[in-house]
Amino acid sequence: MGMGGDGGSLPAVAGGMRNLRSPKARWRAGCPMAAHDALPAPLRLWLKKAALPWSAVSARRVWEREVRRSGVEGALRRLAEVEAATLARERGRGGEI
Repeated sequence: MGMGGDGGSLPAVAGGMRNLRSPKARWRAGCPMAAHDALPAPLRLWLKKAALPWSAVSARRVWEREVRRSGVEGALRRLAEVEAATLARERGRGGEI
């Protein structure tokens, strides 16, 4: 039955378990290392020196957009700008990075 005080199981959800449709479940889909290995070599080299831990998905999104706009060098500049802005925002919050 439900989550009442009867000690029973969680309620059934149409289509399976509820947590499998959560954003975190989608986030875990795929192999992060394989996604990283599939990135273009200049992007992988940049990520190796990056101050923040970028996901392959985030890095690829910025990379592909900026390569179309301004080429490889422009994409590398934009990645550095995005990272610098994130670092500045975190410092402004007083948070650790």
